[in-house]
This record gives sequence, C-alpha cells and structure tokens, in this order.
Amino acid sequence: MSRETAVPGLEKPGILARARQWVGPQPLAQGLACAGFLLLLVWLGQNTAQTMARIGVTPGFDFLSRAANFAIGEGVIPFSPGDPYFRAILVGLLNTLKVAVLGCVFATLLGVLFGVAGLSGNPLLRGIVRLYIEVVRNTPLLLQLFFWIAVAKAFPAPRQAIGIFDVILLSNRGVFVPSADPAALPLSAWLLGLVLVGAWVALMLVVRARRWPLSVSIFATLALLGALALLPLLGGAGAFSMPELKGFNIRGGAALTPEFAALLVGLSVKFSAAIAEIVRAGIQSVNRGQWEAARALGLGPGRIMRLVVLPQALRVITPLTTSSYLDLIKDSSLAVAIGYPDLVSVINTTANTTGQSFEALAILVGIYVVLNLFASLLMNIYNARVALRGGVAR
Repeated sequence: MSRETAVPGLEKPGILARARQWVGPQPLAQGLACAGFLLLLVWLGQNTAQTMARIGVTPGFDFLSRAANFAIGEGVIPFSPGDPYFRAILVGLLNTLKVAVLGCVFATLLGVLFGVAGLSGNPLLRGIVRLYIEVVRNTPLLLQLFFWIAVAKAFPAPRQAIGIFDVILLSNRGVFVPSADPAALPLSAWLLGLVLVGAWVALMLVVRARRWPLSVSIFATLALLGALALLPLLGGAGAFSMPELKGFNIRGGAALTPEFAALLVGLSVKFSAAIAEIVRAGIQSVNRGQWEAARALGLGPGRIMRLVVLPQALRVITPLTTSSYLDLIKDSSLAVAIGYPDLVSVINTTANTTGQSFEALAILVGIYVVLNLFASLLMNIYNARVALRGGVAR
C-alpha cells in the first residue's frame, strides 16, 4: 500500500475558479445590478453636462491653468492672484496638511499625557482630567473653534503683547515664536545633524533585528528630535530669529496667524480628549498579572508602564487612534468657519469664481479620500508591526 505525502497548505485555485469566487452566487443578478448602476452614472453624467452647457459652463478641468485672480491670506508656499488655480489648490492642500499633521502630533502628546494622568492614584488629578475629557468630548468642535478664535482675537495689540518668558509673544495679530535660520548654520551643524540621523537609522535597524521594546524606538526618536532642535545653538545668536517689538508691530521670529493658532489648538484639544480615553482603555485592557509580574521583578512604576504595559496596550490603542486621526483630518475642513484658508476654503472660492462646481467638488473629494487612505496605510503598517511584536507564537 503506497503512502501519500501530505503537503501543507491548500492548492491555489485556477483563474476560472478565482473568477467564480470573486463573482459569487447569482452572477446574472449581480451583472444586471452593476449594469444598472453604470447606466445610472451615465445618465447623471449626461444630465450634468447638459445643465452645464445650458448655463454656459464648459465641463472640464481647463480652468486649473487659468489665473485665479484672488488672494490667499497665508500659505506654506508663495501665492499671488496671477498664479493659476492649480497653485491655489496646492496652497490650500499644504495649509490643510500643515494643520492636520501638527494637530495629530499635539493631540497624541496631550492624549497620552491625559490618558495616563487619568489613571493616577491622586483623586484631585484624576478628577481634573475627567472633567477636562467630559467637557471637551461633549461640546461640538465648531463651538470650540469659535471659542478659540475669540480668545485669539481678544489678545492685546502688538505694543501690549503678552510675553511668555520673553520668548513667545501673544497679540491679536497672531502668536510669535522664535525661529531658526538654516542659512546661518555652520557646516559643522549640518555634519553633526547628518551623523545624528545616521546613528538613529542604525539604531532603528538594530531595534528591528533584535526585537527590542518599542519604547527604545520612541525615546531614540524623541532624543533625535531634541538634538536636532538644539543644533542652531552651534550657529550662535545669528542662527536664531527672536520676536521683538519694533515700532507698532512685532518683528522677527515665526508668526502664527490667529486663525491657524485657533484651529490648531481647537483640533488638538478636541481629539486629545478622545485619544486620552483610548489610551486609558488600552492601559486598562492589559491583564493585572502583567503588572504584578513586573513588580515581582523589581521594576518601578515608570519602567512597568514603559516596558511592559504600553507595548501591549498599543495593540488596542493604535486601531482606535487611527480613527481619531482620520476624523481630525476631515474635521480640519471646519477651518472655513473661522477664516483659515484651508483646502475647503480655496476650493469653495474656486467653484464660485469659475462656475466649475462639479469639478471643484470632485477635486475636493478626491484629495480627502487620498489623504485619509494614505493616513490609514501608514497607521496600518505601524499597527501590523505592533501586532506582530505583541503576537504570540503558535
């Protein structure tokens, strides 16, 4: 009697079998449904084109190359009214990205801080954090944005600006902070920066190869960012631009407009409350036996949290935090309510001045879909890494 060798795994189906699996049961009904949906789209497209032709609007995206003929209050890149609509949309996109990325960073930092503080044994601290979370989570974001823009506009004029350690100036024209001039940095600062980045990359490769705790990567990254922030010190005073009152205005440093500052603070505060609850739930999901085992090994509370609890809690925290990031990106569109020239504001102006409302909305929808899919991709990659490190070998 011959003995058969068992081969692990299933045999992959052929092309026809895969096609049948993809189509599923009742292929005729599904085909008719898809055809009906396509016919509906064609009918809507024809009606839209006829309506646009009747009001004298030529469908298409040719308007992107025409002069915008409107100004944008602030932007990451220069813009003038003579520039094309394409550049105006790019300015709005970069403004949205700037506030979304910074909002995610600050919301995460505040959320982790409040999430850990909410588990403190101090009842006063725990109560204050609980009050903060409940108030912020149960009030609309739009109302909070109106509050923060009112606060920003209530600051005194530049001549009576509020100084914070003589470094940050608050006025009704914006928030003025120190800035570094890269052109004034000596060659030694640039070389040291390259060495630090190279050392960080090498350390990340070692962490990945030896599966060191995630906390090593986090602290190494924070140390790198801190060291890079201190590099302008090598350039002396000439490498820094400090805000100071000159005449009737504030000169020097980097200026954050009241609208940008209000939007950034509003998004950071609103979503820090949600992330704080996620962090609290993630930490509490870790079995108490893990805490007790770590204490039995002689670890202190800080090291237990950093080395034992947080790496396991990240498996719960990361997917939920991804949803908060996506909501933050989408809710940044409320910037139009307080006058910040984000993507929605620029697209709205473009649609009003060109009459190409359908095309402008299509661009807006497409950009937001791409932004959210890209953010989801990055977080899913990180989540897969956390899940793999926290997984149990079978």
